[in-house]
Amino acid sequence: MSPFVTFARKYSSQSWEPYIHIRYKRDIPSLMKYCALSVVSDGGASLLGTPFSQLEYYYAWKKVSNEEKASKGLKEIDTLIRGALSPQRILSLLRDFLFFPDIKEAQQKELEFVCRYPQYFATQKLYANILAHLKTKEGGDGKGGTYFGATGCGKTMTMLFLARQLAKRTNLNPTILIIVDREDLETQTGKQFMAATDFLGDQSIRAIASRDDLKKELSVRQSGGVFITTVQKFCEETGLLSERSNIICLSDEAHRTQISLGRTIKVDKEKKIVSEHKGFAQFLHDAFPNATFVGFSGTPLDETIQVFGGIVDSYSMQQSVEDGITVPLHYEARLARVFLNENQVKEIEDYYSECAEDGATEEAIEKSKRAMSSMELILGDKDRLKRLAADLTTHYENFISEKPDLVQKAMILCSNRTIAYDLYKEIAKLKPDWITERRAPDELKFQTPEQKAELETLDAIPKLNLVATRSPNDPKEMFELLGDKKHRQKLDRLFKNPKSNFQIAIVVDMWITGFDVPCLAVLYNDKPLKRHTLIQAISRVNRKYPGKEFGLVVDYLGIRNNMKKALKIFDDGKEMVDPVRLDPIEEAKEAYKVFANTLMTLKELFHEFDASNFFKEQGIKRFECLQEAEDFVLQQPPTGEKDSDGNEISFVKLFSSLVKRLRASYSICKNSEELSEQEIDWAHFFMTVLSLIAKTTATGISVEKMNKTVESMVHAALQCNGVESVLNAKKAEEIFSEGFLKELEEQVKPNTRFQLLVKMLQKEIREYGKTNGLKAREFSERLKEIVERYNNRDHLTFAGEVATDVINDVIALATKVQEDRVSFQKLGITFEEKAFYDILQSQREKHKFEYSEEKMIKLAREIKTLIEYVPTANWLDNNNLRNQVQFDLTALLYENGYPPDWNREVFEKVIEQVENYKKYQ
Repeated sequence: MSPFVTFARKYSSQSWEPYIHIRYKRDIPSLMKYCALSVVSDGGASLLGTPFSQLEYYYAWKKVSNEEKASKGLKEIDTLIRGALSPQRILSLLRDFLFFPDIKEAQQKELEFVCRYPQYFATQKLYANILAHLKTKEGGDGKGGTYFGATGCGKTMTMLFLARQLAKRTNLNPTILIIVDREDLETQTGKQFMAATDFLGDQSIRAIASRDDLKKELSVRQSGGVFITTVQKFCEETGLLSERSNIICLSDEAHRTQISLGRTIKVDKEKKIVSEHKGFAQFLHDAFPNATFVGFSGTPLDETIQVFGGIVDSYSMQQSVEDGITVPLHYEARLARVFLNENQVKEIEDYYSECAEDGATEEAIEKSKRAMSSMELILGDKDRLKRLAADLTTHYENFISEKPDLVQKAMILCSNRTIAYDLYKEIAKLKPDWITERRAPDELKFQTPEQKAELETLDAIPKLNLVATRSPNDPKEMFELLGDKKHRQKLDRLFKNPKSNFQIAIVVDMWITGFDVPCLAVLYNDKPLKRHTLIQAISRVNRKYPGKEFGLVVDYLGIRNNMKKALKIFDDGKEMVDPVRLDPIEEAKEAYKVFANTLMTLKELFHEFDASNFFKEQGIKRFECLQEAEDFVLQQPPTGEKDSDGNEISFVKLFSSLVKRLRASYSICKNSEELSEQEIDWAHFFMTVLSLIAKTTATGISVEKMNKTVESMVHAALQCNGVESVLNAKKAEEIFSEGFLKELEEQVKPNTRFQLLVKMLQKEIREYGKTNGLKAREFSERLKEIVERYNNRDHLTFAGEVATDVINDVIALATKVQEDRVSFQKLGITFEEKAFYDILQSQREKHKFEYSEEKMIKLAREIKTLIEYVPTANWLDNNNLRNQVQFDLTALLYENGYPPDWNREVFEKVIEQVENYKKYQ
């Protein structure tokens, strides 16, 4: 008979008094009444658990002093004895790491939890780090540290053990806040902590109900208490709640809202309002300026470390699987993509290049590219969704048929709400039974009176449900399907219930982080994912459940490479501690040096400008200060310096490059404590001024407009299905109209008006150049002369104003462009034919040969007819086709006697116009 080791406590004492029994199994029942811990071992594998644990929840204690490598095989029993059962260690375990939840109801069963070794070491290290960083300590910065723990490894329980250490093993008498960022996590975490009043020795443990409750409870409390709250309850009205230094904030999911420190400034030009916005985390820190903050995350970011401090301890996903705490993940690729070919992608890239030329800011273009890079337009293609629905339903039915008695729920992850709803409808068409309401998947199995009574406690619900928030603008059917907050709470509760009929959830953003459903077995991914979001998502299926051998990730997008990169960062953590790369805290310090130097340079550039109203005023005066700063930048003459190409650097360009450098360094160090409030104010001043300049000179190329154009291009490409060309962007909006000029005249700043006019005219000329390259070049040169006159003006003479003549010159040139665009009507030819007429006329004038107007009009028409049927796509890259076009064009010119004496230059200019026309046709 195999021995069984038990550890018990003295029944009448509040303190643990461990002793060891090595008995045969027949003696176990008499001992279990007093048993606290139990170990099972066959001499090789040795597992620790409690008398209440099922065998699958016993685990190996693989470290003695939190050494780098965990023990394996025959070493496990030695590690267990020295790591968990040595006199000092076992006293520590029995005293602070055994948790018996409070029994508050008569029918409630007694439960017992013992920490796992990663929880034990993480608690001890975090405890020591918190005490070292308290604001009361010399040099204390309130950064209690970051715990980098694999998703699913029990971080909430680690928080509970840490809370007991802080409450019982210090004289701080601390107030402990458990900060989460979702209401479901608040409920989930709250239940666990509120069942620990005996364990924590504090009856003041509860979830904060509202912002008023938060303020009432924490502004008057001087010590003690454990409170669970969402970070969203902290707002501007919260204000300062307490300056005590014995407040400890433990932040769960410290890679999201919990790191939103700092503030942003928004300007509404129409309402002339300047408003500031802070993140929820900033309001939290403002409420408790002397608190100590600790972050818990399975995917910490650089910002996490800057806010909470360095990684104090870590536990990888791989180790979690090896320890049996989570199940392994299997990956299956089932690609269902629709592709754009290289030419279509190039069309989109060319469009973005044009936007840049038209004045769209680099940030706006990048924002649009990020919005479009997920290719949600392609993912939402109707035919694709039909194929996806068919494959997914077949795959899931085959998957669950292998283990019909095992509960294996599924989650389908989509890119956005519209795609999710469309996919839901496609699946419903294929599987109408999946949207039929039932209480359980197989209600007939509930035969006994007890089972029937249990069945009655379950809500009737479809097998397939869409989980997302709804919008008032949603179609009626979608709005009703999504339901309200109460409906989502019901879905949450039933999906976590293994016996509920709710088996398949379609989600977008909700439930992909911090949502634990042990019986969730398969994740169907149809959403582009990277880095920490990817790890959080796939970890939904790694929880242990009886009979579950692995979690399956079915990939419809090809995220394998992204998954490998993310695992490298957020599993072994090598990229986070890369010796070539600075530690995030040190990186913030280095970034601050760049920030401070750049800020000083910008202040020197503005030494003649009074910016005081931005810092001391609100409302219209603050807005006007920003407007005046914008005009101050625009009216400055060139710097006198030259770039690498020998071009003179304008003041606007210098200012823009400096602010971009300032913004880049600010984004790195903004969550650190390097920045003063005054420096932050100045940074926002300069960044806001540049934003205004960018909007003024961007000629209306907004992110939304770029997104809309690219969306139409992609849809056109998909609809063409193999045709090389895609629809062009929408026709440019009419500019320099009477209404436009009148509106522009109301601009209070003349420099701003000049910049707008120039940018708009540049765009108009560029659009004209897509048909008539010759005239576009002529107008561009004339506009360049006007701009050079503006740039070379006498700064002392024109300080604060712009000469009226340069503005009038731009308007006059714009008028000529408009007149030339419609001049084809007088000639009796088309707009396109006019482009060839112009090149024929220009060559006639340049080389001074006789050729009548009538002949030129006739020849222009024939050239247009000749090239009308030449295939547009890639014809310039097709040597045979290009040579044939040149041969036919040469023959046409020769037959029409143009020019009277053959001239190679004339021919090249004509073919150049032809190529320009075909390029943009």
